[in-house]
Amino acid sequence: MVIHSAISYNNSLKHPRPHKVRRRGWVALLPLLLLVVLMTLNGMSGIIGLSLPMIVVFLITSVAALLTLRGYDMSSGLRIYSSGAGDPDLLLMVWIFVLAGAFANAAREMGAVSGVVDLCVGLIPPSYFAAGLFLCACLVSLCVGTSVGTIASIVPVAVEMSSRLGGNLPLLVGAIVGGAFFGDNLSFISDTTVAATKTQGCSMIDKFKANIRIAIPAAAIVLIMYLFIGRHETQSLTMDNVIVGTGIYYKILPYVMVLVLALMGINVLLVLTVGVALTGVIGIAFGNLTVTSWLEALNAGVLSMSDLILVSMMAGGMLAVVRKGGGVTWLVRGLTRRISGKRGAEFCLSMLVALTNVCTANNTVAILSVGEIAKSVAVRYGLSPRRTAGLLDTFSCVVQGVLPYGAQLLMAAGLSLLTPFDIIPCLFYPVALAAVALVYIAVSRR
Repeated sequence: MVIHSAISYNNSLKHPRPHKVRRRGWVALLPLLLLVVLMTLNGMSGIIGLSLPMIVVFLITSVAALLTLRGYDMSSGLRIYSSGAGDPDLLLMVWIFVLAGAFANAAREMGAVSGVVDLCVGLIPPSYFAAGLFLCACLVSLCVGTSVGTIASIVPVAVEMSSRLGGNLPLLVGAIVGGAFFGDNLSFISDTTVAATKTQGCSMIDKFKANIRIAIPAAAIVLIMYLFIGRHETQSLTMDNVIVGTGIYYKILPYVMVLVLALMGINVLLVLTVGVALTGVIGIAFGNLTVTSWLEALNAGVLSMSDLILVSMMAGGMLAVVRKGGGVTWLVRGLTRRISGKRGAEFCLSMLVALTNVCTANNTVAILSVGEIAKSVAVRYGLSPRRTAGLLDTFSCVVQGVLPYGAQLLMAAGLSLLTPFDIIPCLFYPVALAAVALVYIAVSRR
């Protein structure tokens, strides 16, 4: 008996029994709370005199995420972080950033952006630029189904417009980002539309009919706001202030081709690659660029996106650690525990996908993460699949549209040399969309 006990004891030393670590999901969310605090301090930099670079902010929160991860040693935590930073979807976004930076800078150097602005100045009064860019972004994103591609195509035009007119660049960029999410939310070929309809088991046309009741009123409100603000911003501006270019519109061919290919549904990476090639062909053929200056422009454009790429990868790593630590699971359980009635269920699902989006920084991933839970809640409380799909898509776009570390705002900031906090105060569409959606939940019949 003693020998048997000794053998058992020795075996237990060699092969200790695994023990379960009780994970507290709220602890995993602490890095996100720290991120909010640091970004709030950055937003108040003019008052408190403290401004942290975005890379430093995400370095601090990444370390905090690794320190709060329970049940894993540091090596395992770093592997989880690295897998998030190297996620295939994230790396695809990185390649889009690289090509967008190269295209934007090469197009600027060969005169494509100036040509587009010359055309706009000749056709649109300056007071309508913000409203015009908002409408343009709405239409392009509705056709192409991607907010990132829309932002990459149109933001350089806003930058040149602001340079020519001395206008409010954050206002113009905010109009484009808002319009980009109009199509991201409604388009039949948007990833969020596909994710929402597939997880909830409804047709795209049914989901479109549910969404359009929210999106159109919100877009109309925002359009009126941009018209009013645009007139106020340009009261002192006359055409004498405008530096009109040469009017050689062959320079806009790269932009025309990019928009045409995007409207045809071609993959955004191929679209941007064609755009980059055209800037070289046209720029060199007409003497605006040499081979060396074109390559230098591409290099400078890619380098201008380096901070954006690093921040995106660090955010992806941090959020992967948060998810592994049980942060998203804790949110889901907490929000679905106390639901009362159909209206309460819709409010709960809307908040659930919004908070999940904060943790994932990707609206498609957020919808996929809560899709099955949302469907079971919808069945339990008798919600129609099209309403549930529409609300998931709407509120994920609302959060993604104002998320300082989301791909869309980071790209817009990188292309315009602004910070996300410069743009956020001018993002009227996500706010209007949230307000209209909440009213829709509160007063509409089911």
